[in-house]
Amino acid sequence: MTEFRPGRFQILPPIVKNLIIINSIMAFAQFVLGRFGIDLSDYLGLHHWKSVYFKPWQYITHMFMHGSYNDVNGTIMHLFSNMFALWMFGSILENVWGAKRFLTFYVVCGLGAAALHMGVLAYEYKVIEQAFTHYQQNPTIDQFNLFLNQRVRLSGNPLSLQLYQVAKDWGNLPSQDLANESISAINQYLHGTTYMPTGQYFPGIYDEATVGASGAVFGILFAFGYLFPNTLLYLYFLVPIKAKYVVAAYALFELYAGIQNSAGDNVAHFAHLGGMLVGFILLKIWNKQNRKHFY
Repeated sequence: MTEFRPGRFQILPPIVKNLIIINSIMAFAQFVLGRFGIDLSDYLGLHHWKSVYFKPWQYITHMFMHGSYNDVNGTIMHLFSNMFALWMFGSILENVWGAKRFLTFYVVCGLGAAALHMGVLAYEYKVIEQAFTHYQQNPTIDQFNLFLNQRVRLSGNPLSLQLYQVAKDWGNLPSQDLANESISAINQYLHGTTYMPTGQYFPGIYDEATVGASGAVFGILFAFGYLFPNTLLYLYFLVPIKAKYVVAAYALFELYAGIQNSAGDNVAHFAHLGGMLVGFILLKIWNKQNRKHFY
């Protein structure tokens, strides 16, 4: 069987329904608590293990967080796109597999996505740390600008803005003091810093949180395309495309975007690929153990 043909099944099976409810409640909680200065992403979003915010449970909880309380539109769109895909493809899989197997698949794909994403981040941060070490041996304005162009993403983070301000000041007035200041600014950009007069903590890149159910959802998407490759999906509700081609296109795009690593792109592309990869491995294991679940 390579095409899904709806029969008697639940339009909104229990696991999919509860996942949608929990994710929606968490998004609402983000907005409410954010009004009181509490950012749930600091506690429940997935952080690098060098971050002051890192907690082991974040490997699970990040799957129920979407966006940020100060970006309402972005959070709602992120939540809607993930939950719509979860309902569209996950409902079918839960009807085929049953609740227990579906939930296991969803969680394992999410964990695998997080693991691959953290591995890629570890590599990227190691490269940045090595570049920083190299820069400290020869802290010139040219080397500083080279470091900024190759290793720093300009964002709203005050510590990244501080780096570019140092570069501007240094270009206008060469000084050894600014060379030392550049080293301090890079260190703060990496690891964060506390502004002593107020005690306010400014997060570094290690403190950036990864949120969203996308890794698990991409695993669900892959499973649907793997089990029902010839099912027609309608692009923009008009153009029919077989599921296997949609999955392949998504995988290629995520690989390209992840390697490209464009400035301003804050999407965890390798997490999406991780969800697909772990989903594929899990499907192969299950298929070998018990073929009655597969077609």
